[in-house]
This record gives sequence, structure tokens and C-alpha cells, in this order.
Amino acid sequence: MKLQPLPPLNSLVAFEAAARHLSFTLAARELNVTQGAISRQIRVLEDYLGTPLFARTTREINLTVTGKKYCESVRENLQQLAHATAGVRHWRGAQQVTVVTSTAMASLWLLPLVSEFQRQNEEIDLRIIATDQISDFSRLDCDLALYYCSTPPKNMLVTPLFSEEIFPVCSPAYLAQHPEISDPQHLGECTWLWLEDPQSDWIGWKDWFDHLGYPVPTPRRRININSYSMLIQSALAGQGIALAWSNLMGDHLHNGNLVKPIDVYLRTDAQFCMLEPMGRAANRQSVNRFRQWLMSHLGQTIAA
Repeated sequence: MKLQPLPPLNSLVAFEAAARHLSFTLAARELNVTQGAISRQIRVLEDYLGTPLFARTTREINLTVTGKKYCESVRENLQQLAHATAGVRHWRGAQQVTVVTSTAMASLWLLPLVSEFQRQNEEIDLRIIATDQISDFSRLDCDLALYYCSTPPKNMLVTPLFSEEIFPVCSPAYLAQHPEISDPQHLGECTWLWLEDPQSDWIGWKDWFDHLGYPVPTPRRRININSYSMLIQSALAGQGIALAWSNLMGDHLHNGNLVKPIDVYLRTDAQFCMLEPMGRAANRQSVNRFRQWLMSHLGQTIAA
């Protein structure tokens, strides 16, 4: 039998949080979305039901009579769904490891290593979530997180993975087209592949020149890209020069797909880190095995 009518399920979650806090702002903070997103979800639900759920003033919101009754049913059913989901996750949890990381670390560094871990741990399922929009690391729902940190986040167990050398790279074909590149100032004669990401604390072109004490040249042109993985693909395609992080570029440099046009690099205090939530139950054996494997791989890489 088809279940109907069913309201928009995302709106129910937003409604329950807003009703519990009596605040769109606090609901947005809890769900890690914007206040506007909560407001839109509530409006969608009210339009679907054909009745207001909140009485709004300029300074506060309150549930209407209908909103109070509906909230009780919504909360009860969401709790039942949460309990059922927790039961399934507990059963699967012993053999699943959830890793949250940036899209760059996932595509350029972690995913190429996954097959090695799977060969050694066939009974463990890896769940990899790639996201760059992180406002609070401590609220991540994961076993481990892997991120580039200029400042280690609070309320997290932080294990440094590796520091980084940052330097320009381009394709061999692009370098052949620009043989005049011999020092940092000549980079201004090239196309800069520019990471356009206001959320990121990664070093950009201006920061790179400033940290090294060089005047910042004006590039002949630049291509703005909001994904580091796509930016590297652009460099591989010979479209310009990118800033590279050595441990993320190891294979491309080793294989000759990318080259260093100049032998100048920047090393900062920032590091790629493994982050673990504090105050949770002891990690499962599967999580410990993944952590040990990761650190062992890094040890072998550094030794090599």
C-alpha cells in the first residue's frame, strides 16, 4: 500500500528542530545549514499543509495550536525512525569506518590508497564522505576526518599526518610553451589557475609570494576554479600553472604528468591532520585498524 500523503521529509527535520528551539537560527546551527534554508523548509511544509505552524513576530516565533499538535506527532515518529536507524547502524557499525575528508584529499590522496586497505581488511567497509563546507569540525558525524588545518581545531584529537611544501606545477607541454620561466617573477607571464574558495584556509598565489618575500606579479590571465581537484585537472590539461601540495601531487610528479617550472617552494606550519571527535565511546576495532594502517602507510612513505 502506498504511503500517502507524505510531507517533504527534509522539512519535517527542519520543523522539529525549529519547534524544539523556537528559533530558526538555533535550528540552522544544529543542522549545519543557513537560517534562510530553515525558513524555506518551514514555508514549504506550511504550504503543503495549508496552515501556519508558527506565529511570527519581529523578535520571536511561537508554535500555533496546530503547530504544537503536529510537532508532537512529528517528534514521536522521527524518534522511532532514529531508534530503528541506530539499530541498523549498530549492527553495521562494527565493520564500517566512516571517513570525512576534503574533495582534494579524497580524490588526490585517499582514494588511490583504498584498494591497498581493502586487500588487507576485506571484512571492513569504508564509507568516505568528501565535503569542503565545514564550519565546525567537532560536529562531524564520522569516525575519522582528514583535513588540511592552518590551525588545529579545538575539541578534537589531532594527529598530524604531514606538513607540506607548496610550489608551482604545470604540464610538460605548458612548460615547453613558456621556456622563459626561470624565477618567481616570470610566473606573472603565465596563466594562473586560481582556487576560488572563500571557505578554504589553503595558501593562495598572493599568500605564496608574500610568505616567500617576493613581490606579487600580476598574471597575464587567470582561471578561477572552486574545486582543487578540478584545478589540478586543468593543470594536467595544460591550461596554466597551479600551486601544488607535495604529498597530494606525489604520483603526478613521479609519473611526469606535472613538473616544477622553478625550484622554489614554501613550507608553512599548517599540516594535513587526522581528526577524531573527543568525548565519544572508545573506538571500535575496525576504526583502530584503519588508523594503524594509515599511519603505517605514512611511515613507509616518509622512509621511502
